[in-house]
This record gives sequence, structure tokens and C-alpha cells, in this order.
Amino acid sequence: MPEWRVLIVEDDVPTRDFFADSVSRCGQLHLVAGVGTFDEARALIEDKSQAIDILLTDLALPDGNGLDLIRLAGRLRPSCEALVISMFGDEDSVLSSVEAGALGYIQKDFTPDNIAHTILEMKDGASPISPMIARRVLAKYRALHLVDQAPPAVAAGTPAGGPVRTLLSVREQEVLELIARGFSYAEISKLKSVSVHTVQSHIKNLYTKLAVHSKSEAVYEATRLGLLQPPSAADPH
Repeated sequence: MPEWRVLIVEDDVPTRDFFADSVSRCGQLHLVAGVGTFDEARALIEDKSQAIDILLTDLALPDGNGLDLIRLAGRLRPSCEALVISMFGDEDSVLSSVEAGALGYIQKDFTPDNIAHTILEMKDGASPISPMIARRVLAKYRALHLVDQAPPAVAAGTPAGGPVRTLLSVREQEVLELIARGFSYAEISKLKSVSVHTVQSHIKNLYTKLAVHSKSEAVYEATRLGLLQPPSAADPH
């Protein structure tokens, strides 16, 4: 049976030692190293003489971000697969990790057997993520797919080839722009002569289409997709 070589990156020493011991106790896993900093991990990933099959990393490191390590490993070691060390309820960070290239996550409160089992499952083709994370990943994929498939829309004052706005309805776009300017639901209701309930319905549709869960996420994601211009510091509201 194959023996998979694991690099653990975790700045909390007891947690790192616990994970390292869990890996070392499994006959199919070999501990390459357990390090606590971004620079130590980067040196090992960049060292071509060092074989690494699995990167198991925390995200909040004292000198960097684990997301950058995942991206680095993806560029330099295409066969190396990444898992994130996560706290319970840290879905947003896990989602960012999946988008960066991680295949899943291991919670810090796992038992030693669960850690080894999850790693081996990943090497056997599984992606250890919760149904909640899977649903959010699929929702984002659908939203991006809609943008890719939509024909370019030439809005008034928008040059050809400008932002694709067909993902949203005209009213949803208007509500989104007002949200970005900091207007409340009640203010939007008055400006558009509709009920607050109607405004909430538009915002719910926005959240679904953009695969987000808050106004700040909606503004960020819409700006990233080209559906919204960054809010101006000179906005009078």
C-alpha cells in the first residue's frame, strides 16, 4: 500500500504535536515535518528534493496566510493535495480555502483516528467538506456559470464589452447599487416606491444569485464579477 508524505503547518504547538502524532501513528502516512510558520512551510514546499503528497495547514499563521501556501503548492507541486485545519463554524474560511485549491478540511477537535481516516479518504478520491460548504460552493459555481454564459449587455452609458449585468434583473441591480451606497431597506423602499417586503425579496434574490449571505458579501462579490463599480469615497450618502 502507498505511504503518503504529510506536511503539517500549524502555529499552535499542542495542536501541531497532536496532529503530528496522529499522522505518525498511521502506517499509511509519513510525517515530513510539522512547522509553525509560513516561511518554514514555503521553504519545504519549494525544496524540490523533499517529496510532499499532502499539505495540512492552518490559515492564520504568524507570518502569512495558509491560503497562499495552498496556492503555492498548487503551482509547484500539482500532485500535492491540501486540507485545511479548521475551527468549528469557520465556514467562510473553509470556502475560501476550497476556492484556493484545498480539497476539504479537518477540524481541530477531531480524534487521532478521524484525522488519519480523513486524510486517507481524500487520497482515495473523497473531498471532506460539510453539506453546507458543498452547497455554497455549488451556488457560487452556478452564479459564475450564469455570468460566463450571459451575452454582454450594453447598458446606458456603458461601453460595449463592459460589465455583464444580465445576471440580475433591472430592479435587483438598482437595489444592489443602493445597498453599496449604504442605504437602508426602509430608505430603498421610499426611493423606489415599493414596500420593505419587496425590497427584502429583491435582496434575497441577490443573495441567491451571488451565493452570499450578507450585504457586505453581496457588494464584494458583485464588484468582483463586474456587476458593480466600487463605491466612490465621494458618495454623498
